[in-house]
Amino acid sequence: LDFEEVSKQSILHPKPAGLVLHYGTAGFRSNSIHLDHIMFRMGLLAVLRSKKTKSTIGIMVTASHNPEEDNGVKLVDPMGEMLAATWESYATMLANAEQEELISALNEIIEKEGIDKSPEASVFVGKDTRSSSASLSQAVLDGVHALGGHSKDYGLVTTPQLHYMVCCKNTQGKYGDATVEGYYKKLCQAFTQLVGNASNRTDDQKHLCVDGANGIGALKLREMISHLNKGLQVTIFNDGSKGKLNHQCGADFVKVQQKTPTGIQVNPGDRCCSFDGDADRIVYYFTDSQQVFHLLDGDKIATLISTFLKELLIQAGLNLKIAVVQTAYANGSSTDYLENTMNVTVRCTKTGVKHLHHAALEFDVGVYFEANGHGTVLFSKAAEDKIQQLAQDSRIDDERKRAALMLQSTINVINQTVGDALSDMLLIEAILAIKGMTVEQWDRIYTDLPNRQLKVKVSDRRVIDTTDAERRAVSPAGLQEAIDQLVKTYRKARSFVRPSGTEDVVRVYAEADTQESADALAHEVSLAVYRLAGGVGDEPKPLH
Repeated sequence: LDFEEVSKQSILHPKPAGLVLHYGTAGFRSNSIHLDHIMFRMGLLAVLRSKKTKSTIGIMVTASHNPEEDNGVKLVDPMGEMLAATWESYATMLANAEQEELISALNEIIEKEGIDKSPEASVFVGKDTRSSSASLSQAVLDGVHALGGHSKDYGLVTTPQLHYMVCCKNTQGKYGDATVEGYYKKLCQAFTQLVGNASNRTDDQKHLCVDGANGIGALKLREMISHLNKGLQVTIFNDGSKGKLNHQCGADFVKVQQKTPTGIQVNPGDRCCSFDGDADRIVYYFTDSQQVFHLLDGDKIATLISTFLKELLIQAGLNLKIAVVQTAYANGSSTDYLENTMNVTVRCTKTGVKHLHHAALEFDVGVYFEANGHGTVLFSKAAEDKIQQLAQDSRIDDERKRAALMLQSTINVINQTVGDALSDMLLIEAILAIKGMTVEQWDRIYTDLPNRQLKVKVSDRRVIDTTDAERRAVSPAGLQEAIDQLVKTYRKARSFVRPSGTEDVVRVYAEADTQESADALAHEVSLAVYRLAGGVGDEPKPLH
């Protein structure tokens, strides 16, 4: 390893003295002016990670749903998953080392991890459409090359596409061909096979309006459409030609504001979806004849997909364990429907994609979606093998055969490495086509309980400690008892509190049978938090 080259190059990517950034769930994110040195150093770290795992590592330059002026960087591990937690702390250490400490920081990682310096290092790099992404991804490549790593620059790709490429490369092509073309072919072929099971679809049923958040998702969707041989009729809005990235559009905007994005013209009943800035989240929505907006979020998506998969497993006569993984934020109606109507196992985990992904791995088929629309389906190796064997079995009846083949196509349309808006969109569209369902019918599977989320400022968020997947507070003393008493006074009610991961606030969630009740409960719980957990500033005011 040529540390002289690293020292020489790092002067060209200087760290502003005193700047401290942390690698979190989303990697590093900040205003793009602060990130040049971080990018260079993540190039260095990826080389070490590659040597350690003897595999190709990915680096994605994006800040997802953040505003246009921000940027960020995430590392992708060998199977296309998020960077291992122990390495997140190395990333933080390396990013914050002052210029003169950089080489010793690298050496510390090499020693701690016992890294053999001899294997060749290989790094795949991708970027989103932000104006700062071109120079920042060049800084990443400079870092990779300074430590003698090999790189492949994929240029403009969605985050999930880069995860997919890394997985393809490290499975020696078993997961697919590590090219953007290969990605489209695999997903679109599977989609075409799936919708072959839908009877006489009309052009109306094929129509979908997509809000591309003025980002990379719009570009890649346009490329993908040509591989769909008219299986979908897509109108793309917010395609980046004039609007600003994520500005009043995109999945995050739609989910938080509960309204149609700017820049989209639709008629009542039109099926619409929005991607986020790097196309790893998707939400659906429509406006009804009374001009009322209806959101179909991650919970509704997970319900549609798991119901479809459960029915196929039954038709195929396969005894495989399917589960839906949710967080405490999942609407109570969705949990109730899944457990009591569909008899699907529901597992609740702490908030954060990595917890959901981890829990989904425990089942033959694990469906996970955060309410914000980030999610996917994981199939165990054993489940994939059983489905494959059945699909090739000549002795089974037609119904079982058809179900097995549909399961096989479903596996191929899904990007199992990470939530993927393009892949999730194809799966949802195929399911709606096969079931002959409109977006209104999908929305009516269950009705969300009215809910309210509030924040309470506290002097120290660490006062709050939770258990049972964040559904119950263990400290401060008396808080959980107070919440239990308050919940008892409302119908179909539920409430929980959890510390924010980023600021000194406590997040309060409440749901009940009416909006008034949910609002009142949320207010009363936030008062309890304020009084028992060291609230600062004015006492929370009632919402009405």
